[in-house]
Amino acid sequence: MPAHAAPAPDPAVPPGSTGWHGRLALHYQLDAQGSTTAHDRHHGPLRVLQRLYPEGPAVCHHVLVHPPGGIVGGDRLEISAELDAGTHALITTPGATRFYRSAGALAHQSAKVSVADGARLEWLPLESIAYDGCLAHNQVQVQLAPGAQMIGWDVLALGLPAAAAPFQRGSFLQELELPGVWLERGRIDAADRRLLESPLGLAGRPVLATAWFGAGSALAPSLREALLEGTRDILAGHTLAALAGCTSPQPQCVVLRVLADQVEPALQLLGAVRACWRQVAWGMAAHPPRIWRT
Repeated sequence: MPAHAAPAPDPAVPPGSTGWHGRLALHYQLDAQGSTTAHDRHHGPLRVLQRLYPEGPAVCHHVLVHPPGGIVGGDRLEISAELDAGTHALITTPGATRFYRSAGALAHQSAKVSVADGARLEWLPLESIAYDGCLAHNQVQVQLAPGAQMIGWDVLALGLPAAAAPFQRGSFLQELELPGVWLERGRIDAADRRLLESPLGLAGRPVLATAWFGAGSALAPSLREALLEGTRDILAGHTLAALAGCTSPQPQCVVLRVLADQVEPALQLLGAVRACWRQVAWGMAAHPPRIWRT
């Protein structure tokens, strides 16, 4: 190739693209009949499907969609949500969020949510996939008022484990935060083989998952213990038992961490734990979103 020849274009980035900028604002309110209603405003390629009520009017299920199908360098997606007192919202996605290879720009996705007293949030997106060569920042911040509670999870696949396409270049910065309660912030760099391969790091596992039960005020000791014991009972008979652990690092939250070789068993474990927490804390059946079964 001549010295002055331009490099081949990155197939993950549309020619001339400066990135998609999408914003979605959600507001959940309680009407006079006790139903959770939702209003949304969107700009750019980020929106929700219609409101769904598979378990009655008190719980609004929302599915977030991103029509372009993936996030590339220069993209910036911003989600904000506000839950009024007494509402219950379940937010998920129809499939994986894909962070594609970058030509040098950062891909950024953020979700900032406020949950009022007595409201409940379930933040349950399907997995994020960090493609080889991606440069990504994924941020989730949930402010819980006293009396508010939530169940959340996050699943990250480095590369494409099922296709034997490893994560060899790039980086992924992850932030999960309940302000004043719990913060996890870490950068996974493909060049950091010690982190990726050490038994004290990811031990060569390309899938890492975190689930949490959070509250805006201290959980009753009996509830905290029941959440921990229920989770440990599930882990005891699970194939990922040796790669998972549940703790309560602070009186307002319980956290489960999991490593895996594939996404499916990690999500299956998180789904079982979420069903347990829902029953233990809220006396509610699991009611997994139908979109997960299609």
